[in-house]
Amino acid sequence: MRVCNYLELEAHLVRSGIGTSVSHQRKALADRTDVDLLVSPWRGGTPASALQHALVGDGAFADFDLAHCNVVGPGSVAVARHARREGVPLVLHAHVTREDFAESFRGSTRVGPALERYLRWFYSQADLVLCPSEYTRGVLDSYPVDAPIRAISNGVDTASLAGFESFREDYRERFDLEGTVVFAVGNVFERKGLTDFCRLAEETDYDFAWFGPYDTGPQASPTVRRWTTDPPENVTFTGWVDDKRGAFAAGDVFCFPAKVENQGLVVLEAMACGKAVVLRDLPVFREFYTDGEDCLLCDSREEFREALSRLAADPDLRDRLGENARETAAAHSLDRVGSELVRAYEDVTAGRAGR
Repeated sequence: MRVCNYLELEAHLVRSGIGTSVSHQRKALADRTDVDLLVSPWRGGTPASALQHALVGDGAFADFDLAHCNVVGPGSVAVARHARREGVPLVLHAHVTREDFAESFRGSTRVGPALERYLRWFYSQADLVLCPSEYTRGVLDSYPVDAPIRAISNGVDTASLAGFESFREDYRERFDLEGTVVFAVGNVFERKGLTDFCRLAEETDYDFAWFGPYDTGPQASPTVRRWTTDPPENVTFTGWVDDKRGAFAAGDVFCFPAKVENQGLVVLEAMACGKAVVLRDLPVFREFYTDGEDCLLCDSREEFREALSRLAADPDLRDRLGENARETAAAHSLDRVGSELVRAYEDVTAGRAGR
C-alpha cells in the first residue's frame, strides 16, 4: 500500500507538536511496517512542479493508494478533494481543534466559532478521522464531525531521547540553573499554562525554566509578550534549544499546568526520561495517567505549590513517580503507533473504518 502522509507547511511546523507527531507517524511506518511511504502529494514533489505537470496534462498529484493529511490548510483541502474525486481513501488527522487553538496566538480565541465550523466541514470529508485521545474524539463528536473517528496515541520516540543524561551539566551551566529545577518544554503559549507557571515561580524559591521558542512580534499574544519580556527573577525562557535532550536533562520536575491538550507529547517525553511530572487535572491526562502513581494531578495553584514542595523534599517520591512514568511511556511506543496506523489504513481501504 502506497500512503501519502502529508504535512502541509512542514517547514514551519517542524518545531511544533504537530510536526513531532507526524515525525513519529513516518518513523513508525517507515521502520516498522511494509507501507510504501510518500510525504508529498504533489507530482514532482512541490506545488510549483505539480502546477507545471498539470499544465501539460500529467496531473498535479502523485500516485498513492491512500491519503493521510495532518493539517487543515488549503493544500490539505486540495488533497482531500482529489481523494474524493478519484475514490482514494482519505484519512484526516485531527491535531487541531477549536479548544486547543485558543490562547495560542493573538486573536486565536476570537476566531474560535468560525474555526469550529470550518473544522466540522473539513474533518467530515474523511473516510476516517484520527485523533490523539478519546478526549479529543469527544470534542469532535460535540461539533459534530460526520465521519468515523478513532483515537491513536501520538506515541513517544524514546530513541530520540537516548543519552539525555549526558547533557545535564552543560545545559544547567548554560542557563544558570541550580538546585531543584522546575521545567516545561515546548512552544510558549498561555494555553499551556504560562501565567500559572510564572505565578508558581513567584510563589516559590526554585529555579524555573521553559525550554522552547516564543514569539514577541505582532502575532504573539499580549500574555506571552508580557511574561517573556519581563519574567520573574527565577524564571528562564530559553528560546529554541538545539537538542531537546538538554531540556529533559537539566530539569528535575516537569511542571505542565496546561489548560487544554489533545494528548501532550512533551508529557510522554518527560515520562520516558523518568522525570516526575506535575500536571493540571484534565480529563485527557486522567485518560492516560494515574495520580500518585506516575504523576501528580493538581486543580489549583495551591495544589501545584504543594506538589512541587513534596517532590523537592522527597527524592524517593520523585524516583518512584519517575520509574512508573517510564513504564507508562513505554506503552506509547512507535511500534504500537505503526501497527495501529496500518490497521486504520487497512480498515479504511476495506470500507470498515466505522467498526
